[in-house]
Amino acid sequence: MIVSNNKFFDLKLFKKIMRFVNPYRITYYLLILSAILLSIFSTIQPYLLKIIIDDYIIKSDLDGLKMIIYFVVFILFLEVIFQFLFIYFANWLGQTIVKDIRYNLFNRIINFKMSYYDKNPIGRLVTRTASDIELISSIFSQGLFMILADLLKMSLVIIIMLVIDWQLSLIVFSVLPIIVYATKLFQKSMKVAFEDVRNQVSILNSFIQERINGMTLVQMFNREKIDKIKFNKINENHKNAWLKTVWYNSIFFPVAEISTSITIGLLVWFGGISAGLYGTISIGTIFLFIKMSQMLFQPLRQIADKFNTLQMGMVAAERVFKIVDMKNNEINNGNKLIKNIKGKIEIKNLSFSYTEENNYDNVINNLSLKINQGEKIAIVGHTGSGKSTIINLLTRFYEYNQGEIYIDGISIKKIKISEIRKNIAVVLQDVFLFADTIYNNVVLFDKKKSLDEVINISKEIGAHDFINSLPNKYFFNVNERGVSLSSGQRQLISFLRAYITNPSILILDEATSSIDSYTEELIQNAIQKITLGKTSMIIAHRLATIEKADKIIVLDNGRIVEFGNHRNLLIKGGVYKDLYDSQLKREKNKIKERDLF
Repeated sequence: MIVSNNKFFDLKLFKKIMRFVNPYRITYYLLILSAILLSIFSTIQPYLLKIIIDDYIIKSDLDGLKMIIYFVVFILFLEVIFQFLFIYFANWLGQTIVKDIRYNLFNRIINFKMSYYDKNPIGRLVTRTASDIELISSIFSQGLFMILADLLKMSLVIIIMLVIDWQLSLIVFSVLPIIVYATKLFQKSMKVAFEDVRNQVSILNSFIQERINGMTLVQMFNREKIDKIKFNKINENHKNAWLKTVWYNSIFFPVAEISTSITIGLLVWFGGISAGLYGTISIGTIFLFIKMSQMLFQPLRQIADKFNTLQMGMVAAERVFKIVDMKNNEINNGNKLIKNIKGKIEIKNLSFSYTEENNYDNVINNLSLKINQGEKIAIVGHTGSGKSTIINLLTRFYEYNQGEIYIDGISIKKIKISEIRKNIAVVLQDVFLFADTIYNNVVLFDKKKSLDEVINISKEIGAHDFINSLPNKYFFNVNERGVSLSSGQRQLISFLRAYITNPSILILDEATSSIDSYTEELIQNAIQKITLGKTSMIIAHRLATIEKADKIIVLDNGRIVEFGNHRNLLIKGGVYKDLYDSQLKREKNKIKERDLF
């Protein structure tokens, strides 16, 4: 069996899969027992047919014939029972193992560094978690145990043939190498074909997901025709990959069928001559060998088909375990638990680059900063100056290259990530909402936070009125990514989400840049409440919103170029004053334009 890396059997990969079988060993061993019994029951039947013809029908022994028919019915009944148990529990085991592997895969994915998602298409991960992993179940439901049962059946058939008549056995065995060789070529070709199929499925899924997510951009820039041409090419490649598997099937199965027919013809010719002229072979024996040759060749054809299923499952498993076995994409978790984080932050000689292999393009360069407990710090600067990067490093979405970050005097690399993120609440400019109710989007499915608690904080922030006006109120479904709400309403919900966690450190990353003046006033009032007594970091695009900050940090090329409060920085007349003046000028021009219309 060709599974991967041109090996006859990828034992290492198979052992990884079998680790998930260990909790269900009893079911696994019962399936093996069922496979053995099914092989015995199915092999007994043609031998019983030989006995019926030679000993009862030809001799006209009707009483004996009646008894042996009862025995045949009993064997058939047992075969049906074990066939049912075999099929049901093989599928049960496959789906149960897939459930466990999918859990492990998802658990791994949600703990990866953000840099992993920067480099890997989401559609590919969806393919691995959904369709690829589902194919692994077929290893057990349609592959492994079915092949085992067929191999046992074929072994018993060969033994019985040799014991009963070696000459007829040689006729059958003379054709057998043709089918075995064809099967081997078929398996090799199908392995390559199925790898191509899975690649094309992954590419297709990624393309569709990206275009659906970016449909606004596609239509806004009139990309429909270009993307249709591109999709048609991807779709054509996907079709061709599948047609290659169809081509191999269309060659193999007719060859196998012709070989079976030739074998039956030879058995009838040689057996008929031997029985008619010499009487050395009985009629029952001829029927036995015809039936057993079919039992020998049919599993070979089925095994080839089951090998396809098994190979698809193994190829899918190889892809899935490449993700499951990844170690370097997980952030190294600390082990310190801090019950009450106070919120003192210290950054020492911090440097960072998003491309780990290149230190010359650092986004943060040797940055040092102290933020005392309860201070409200604003960070400003041009696009790309490193504002959001500081937040990403503080929350450990990325690992920094050099320097250190401390919370309450302890390196964040030593603190459990869950403790850090439990005590830091982040409000982003681009608010992500799940396709669920407002209540669930605020509490993030934490049922410990009651509806009354959500209502109370909504009233404090000023979001209660608009939520109360919606159908179903707090149980209004916002639909995918919150499209049912305005950007300002989505932003208010993100503030509720942050406020209800009662964080020690609050981070606002451009949280007021895309909302109207009325909502901004609500949020400014909310900021005053939720930042009271908490360490706050505000990344601001609109400088008018940070005039009351305790300190303002001005970044340029990952370095602090100015530091002070709003008044002092304006008097100083540096980068901050230039930013403030240019923004003030733009605001005045907008007012003039509005007045003109």
